[in-house]
Amino acid sequence: MACQFVLPAHSFHIPVMGTGFTIDTPLKVARYGISSVISVVDDVLIEQMRRRLSEIHGRACEPIEDGDEDSRARRITAYLDLLDDLVREQVEKLRASVFARGSEIVRYYEMLPPSPLKTLYLDMQAAEDPDRKAEMQQELRRRIEPGSIDVNIMTKVDRDRVRKGVPLPARFSDALSALRGFMNSRVRSSIVLSAGMNRRLFSYMAEFNDFFPDQDGAIKKRIVLKVSDYRSALIQGKLLARLGLAVSEFRVESGLNCGGHAFGGKGKVLGPILAEFQRERERLAEGLQEIRQKALSALGRKCSSDLEPARITVQGGIGTAQEDGMLRGEYGVDGTGWGSPFLLVPEAVNLDAEHRAKIAAAGEDDISLSGASPLGVPFWLLRTSSSETARCDRITDGKPGSPCPKGFLVSNTEFSKAPICTASRAYQKRKLREIEASDLSDDEKFDQVEEVLARACICHDLAGSATRPYGIDPGADTAVCCGPNVAYFSRDAGLDEMLDHIYGRASLPVDDSRPHMFLKELSLHIDRLKKDIERRGRGLHAPSLKSTAEVKENLRNGIEHYRERARRILADKQAGFLQRLEAMNAELERILPESVITG
Repeated sequence: MACQFVLPAHSFHIPVMGTGFTIDTPLKVARYGISSVISVVDDVLIEQMRRRLSEIHGRACEPIEDGDEDSRARRITAYLDLLDDLVREQVEKLRASVFARGSEIVRYYEMLPPSPLKTLYLDMQAAEDPDRKAEMQQELRRRIEPGSIDVNIMTKVDRDRVRKGVPLPARFSDALSALRGFMNSRVRSSIVLSAGMNRRLFSYMAEFNDFFPDQDGAIKKRIVLKVSDYRSALIQGKLLARLGLAVSEFRVESGLNCGGHAFGGKGKVLGPILAEFQRERERLAEGLQEIRQKALSALGRKCSSDLEPARITVQGGIGTAQEDGMLRGEYGVDGTGWGSPFLLVPEAVNLDAEHRAKIAAAGEDDISLSGASPLGVPFWLLRTSSSETARCDRITDGKPGSPCPKGFLVSNTEFSKAPICTASRAYQKRKLREIEASDLSDDEKFDQVEEVLARACICHDLAGSATRPYGIDPGADTAVCCGPNVAYFSRDAGLDEMLDHIYGRASLPVDDSRPHMFLKELSLHIDRLKKDIERRGRGLHAPSLKSTAEVKENLRNGIEHYRERARRILADKQAGFLQRLEAMNAELERILPESVITG
């Protein structure tokens, strides 16, 4: 038997968004066969949600307190098991419902994309013989599968833990504890690893049998790598293969045209990246399988030779059915991820009505690539969110910084032996005093002060999207980490409406000014390049000229790639696409002439 999972009923997934937005999305969409990803960074939020959902669903809930043994891992296990139980109950009710207009089982099948399963449903509807119809309905009930309850770990968010002043063993770090919580749960799903490599986390993964095939060749827990390009997939895939671990999916994400943290990737854009995956896909699969087989042999483990190659999926900035279809047809991807547009789907994602209205009203200027993240990575943020208002109010009141109630992103030791967060009041007060007393120029001081004050408490405020509407923390200030794509969507949508939009059965109103996803990504890279050049011109910290030249060369390659494929990418709108592409090329040459690079 091949090492595989049942393919999802839907050809897209809902990616992780912040900590609170998708924390209970499986309860909203999994019964319809839609897979989604939840973040397990914030175990405080996870425990709050477990208690609240247990109360709502009339279940007993033994609290797991902060100081309890292995509390972080146990909280994650208990929450995932609760979600799994509740989703299973939902699916059983759905299977038992009647095939009648408006029923749950009819909704399940009506939302499916074209597929053999959808064809069976349509054939059942058309069947006239009662016995045959009943037989087909039983088969349809049997074939219902819930969407996957996947879990995301940001590999670099891996704080070491201390108890009563004594450092705990490495296995109690944040990332390793989160992994253990997932592995000890009953869910059969994927761990989605993002933000690069963490060698101790990778090594720890090899200690869990559920990442390896059982005696029937089935793998209970899958590994998904979120990657920026082919090189990243190859390096991380090899590292895991040497441990005997298989990657089930490489999830390619746009460097800048995405929500949350944005990684520029030195100007590499999606088209050429996906084309490289397409060219090298078979060699990648064969190479990783060969490395993995040797590792398993050395470990004395059984190695299946019929392991299915890793799926290649893509996410970041997709906004129309045409773009979704283009990615599948032109680049051969196996699936897509739709994130930020789901912030306007209250049936799927947590967000209060006030902030949904702010997103619906937002234009391009209201969604900013900010310096809010204490990780020092550019971070997309809705500027009109209550979190941003509160941050600015604290600065106005002369009290910049946050109390830092959770501390998941502590990392700085400039002013203390124990790491603190750069968004915290404790850090910002000290840093601002240091800057003021320095010999820096006025421009340099201004730049550094702005950088310090931009940091926001995203640990606590990203949870507000769930804690506020659930009444856990009604006064929470909510941070919204939407990507720039959502600026072109103007109203709330039902789950059925959004799926119809994704599959091209109908269209949500999307602003006519919305550029093609590839053009938007290019423009974001050019804007970032402009800012880097401007900073260097003012004598401020910026990437080197060599690095800037590399970005320009990658953008040139991207533009040429799109020129060559314009006809296939946009069969009926290529003239406008090419016109905007050439305008971007001219702008690129204007802001960074060849004479500057070579001179």
